Amino acid sequence: MTPKKLWIWLTAVIIGSFAVLIFYGVEIYRKIPPIPDKVITTEGKIIATGQDIKDGQNVWQSIGGQTVGSIWGHGAYIAPDWSADYLHRESLLLLEELAKKDGKAYKDLSDDEQAKYKVLLKKELRNNTLDEATNTIVISPERARVQAELAEYYAKIFMNDPEMAQLRDNYAIPKNTVKDPERMAKMNAFFSWAAWVCITDRPGDDVSYTNNWPHDEMIGNIPPPSLHLWSGFSVLMLLGCVGLLVFYHAKNKEEEISEKLPLEDPLRNMKPTPSMKATLKYIWVVALLILVQMIAGVITAHYGVEGSAFYGFPLDEFLPQSISRSWHVQLAIFWIATSWLATGLYIAPAVSGYEPKYQVLGVNVLFGALLIVVFGSLAGQWLGVMQKLGYVDNFLWGHSGYEYVELGRIWQILLLIGLILWLVLMVRALLPALKKKDGDRHLLLLFTLSAVAIAMFYGAGLMYGRQTHMAIAEYWRWWVVHLWVEGFFEVFATVVAAFLFTRLGLLRLKAATHAVLFSTIIFLAGGILGTFHHLYFSATPTAVLALGATFSALEIVPLVLIGFEAYQNYQISKSTQWIKAYKWPIYCFIAMCFWNFLGAGIFGFAINPPIALYYIQGLNTTAVHGHAALFGVYGILGIGLMMFVLRGLYPDRQWNDKLIGWAFWLTNIGLLVMVSISLLPIGIMQSVASIKEGYWYARSAEFMQTDIMHTLRWLRVPGDILLALGEVLLVIFIIGLKTGWSLKEKR
Repeated sequence: MTPKKLWIWLTAVIIGSFAVLIFYGVEIYRKIPPIPDKVITTEGKIIATGQDIKDGQNVWQSIGGQTVGSIWGHGAYIAPDWSADYLHRESLLLLEELAKKDGKAYKDLSDDEQAKYKVLLKKELRNNTLDEATNTIVISPERARVQAELAEYYAKIFMNDPEMAQLRDNYAIPKNTVKDPERMAKMNAFFSWAAWVCITDRPGDDVSYTNNWPHDEMIGNIPPPSLHLWSGFSVLMLLGCVGLLVFYHAKNKEEEISEKLPLEDPLRNMKPTPSMKATLKYIWVVALLILVQMIAGVITAHYGVEGSAFYGFPLDEFLPQSISRSWHVQLAIFWIATSWLATGLYIAPAVSGYEPKYQVLGVNVLFGALLIVVFGSLAGQWLGVMQKLGYVDNFLWGHSGYEYVELGRIWQILLLIGLILWLVLMVRALLPALKKKDGDRHLLLLFTLSAVAIAMFYGAGLMYGRQTHMAIAEYWRWWVVHLWVEGFFEVFATVVAAFLFTRLGLLRLKAATHAVLFSTIIFLAGGILGTFHHLYFSATPTAVLALGATFSALEIVPLVLIGFEAYQNYQISKSTQWIKAYKWPIYCFIAMCFWNFLGAGIFGFAINPPIALYYIQGLNTTAVHGHAALFGVYGILGIGLMMFVLRGLYPDRQWNDKLIGWAFWLTNIGLLVMVSISLLPIGIMQSVASIKEGYWYARSAEFMQTDIMHTLRWLRVPGDILLALGEVLLVIFIIGLKTGWSLKEKR
């Protein structure tokens, strides 16, 4: 297939996929569960207002939101899922109230009599009592009393009741997380509404707004037939498309490695321009952020075993788990993105041989802007979680409450401006090369388009506001997390790797161009609409579940052939004598292939089918996929790209292979050990508990504080130590390039 036809296919895939994505985004908006104007009892007593619920969502966001447990399965893992926890506790208390209404004690009844009240419970909870004319939810007095009791229970946890000290420790929630009783009352209203969404049947349907999630058989939350249907269909799609891809690959595979390898490094004599040299400071910042992120990760992991302290020191008074986890996740995105930004800024003048006027000034200004956003946003998150900001100020400057996009709105806007500045700096340097109609043009054009997508798609996070309905906010949030981080970063990385190898004369340009375009088509064909697999149970229609299941299966298809890519990279590392200078960047690409297959492929598909995710969404199985994919794929790739840049900035000396080699192997082995002997066993045991007892139980302190769970959490230590040592040695290596201890004899 010619490049022109591949470009046509790529254009069609992008336009068609985004048309469907946007169309069903409108459907989500049309069919979202309502936020009522009022919640009242049948006797007319007002329980909460719609504004209380919206303000309560802001209170929840201000304490860290999805870093303190989760809502609808999205968020952190130490504390419970509050929607599932609230719903189960409400159910148990309501059973007692229903029996008490008849003058009986539920716990003293026979099984047959209890079964009667369980039927009444389902009718009470599942019946949709929304009056659409007045936008009012009507509940029974018994349910109102239960909700009042639950309000007291959650106030004791999030405020400062001494009898809840142990439970707070189990959940890693500091005392006085919420300091104001009025704010606590509003957060309770939000929790109550979030649970109502999970159990209330959609109008004219027999499944809840969240497709009967979370699993709790006592109240009739069991998987609907659609989950089984689309899970099966997703597996069939995967098998069928894998077969087609293997056939196409066997029929059309061209030998990509060049027959005539250069006798010496084509980039050896390239003189870095001032703007290319200016990217070195980005790499130094990446090294600093890696260390800080590692420390934040150690603290966060330790909160799983000692929820209010760090080896006895009351750290939660100064740095609660919600902050350490936010920093751990956000810093990972920051250093990975910064390494990629530095690579783009380095490559653009290197490719074109053109240094635009004031380019170095632009690179330095962007560097300063990134520092402001990184450290300003971290400070803002701390101020927000420590309850030092009001609703509006927290939204603007503090903690957004949403995982992976924790930044306050002002910091999001500034980061978007910085990304656009990065794009402008790259494009102006690439223009002379883009104007040439040579073989490089297709790769350069795809490189430029992926850079445009990286710069612009972060803006999707600006599409929701402070009190936007959570289902809509989740839709746009996953545009950022899935399309920006998992989507266009992947395209950018694929193009950069291919471009670097063709520039080194190691890959045939025509074959590499064909392979990259075809891979991008396959990846985006599943990747764009695969966004929906994150939204199965986020109060979205069944059509979203069907699309997400189908197309998320296609995301795995290109990973089937990842072994070919890894083997090809290994062949390249052995192809010539001079290529040994690029050994560790290439080894990072090989490791990225491994983690792409294991982390994104096996661990990703294990949790993607609807019937699987129904039971295990938000359990430690998600953490397995998250660590293996985010760090294993994008982090290792970022390190590899950074190594390529450093190779060009220090062209005349060999590297200390022992130092960088230990860093490489310790990092990868540490990640594998940490995932396989701690997170994965915890996730599997939680999954079994969720299937047998209910989702609420798999996230409960009762289950998570058992001796076996404590042991498994402590088993993170060996892997964490290896990973931390690898990262420290990497930083020492980078510093050593400046001081000389990472350099050896001349090349």
